[in-house]
Amino acid sequence: MTSLPRTHRFTVGFDLDLTLVDSKPGIRAAYESLVATTGTPIDIDLVCGRLGPPLEHELLNWFPAEKVDWAADIYRTAYPKLGIVPSPAMPGAREAIAAVQELGGRAIVVTAKYPVNARLHLDHLGLAPDVLIGDLWAEDKALALREHGASVYVGDHVGDVRGARTAGALSVAVATGPCDVEELRAAGADVLLADLTAFPAWLRGYRAETDPAASRA
Repeated sequence: MTSLPRTHRFTVGFDLDLTLVDSKPGIRAAYESLVATTGTPIDIDLVCGRLGPPLEHELLNWFPAEKVDWAADIYRTAYPKLGIVPSPAMPGAREAIAAVQELGGRAIVVTAKYPVNARLHLDHLGLAPDVLIGDLWAEDKALALREHGASVYVGDHVGDVRGARTAGALSVAVATGPCDVEELRAAGADVLLADLTAFPAWLRGYRAETDPAASRA
């Protein structure tokens, strides 16, 4: 007998870099390798201080446009070896995903990161969202959020706030990335949390308000 697919009461989306995963050490290592391989000087401290946009956007600051794809390929080839192991889960990441699933929801990751490398991070850290979608940034994240019916999107960057708002989802912002609380608030974040450790309690309260039946399930 074929089992019926699991039904979900709601869907919550999460960003990856500096929301679920502290990928800064791995990104730094991959950029150091890129500099060594290409001989192109890159201010890696500057790069690591403004993480969020897609790799190609950042590389345009350091390489001619016609060499960006070449440099991105070098970076992405080095990343699995150099970028995964040094990058820990952000505080509260496992608990945040688990909170969604324990309440009958579906947790999805929508990230600008190359999806192969995003999957390596999740598998290495034992993070188990229901769906992973990569290669989407800022407003384009709304494509996946709408497709999967996400009512909440959690991220650390003003681009994540814009993606949530474009999708008509509640924007929950965590101040664990390059954007501070004031920037996130000015971008239109609906909820501001210091980090993901506060997310499970917030989610339980939010679900009790928006779906009272969930608290009796």
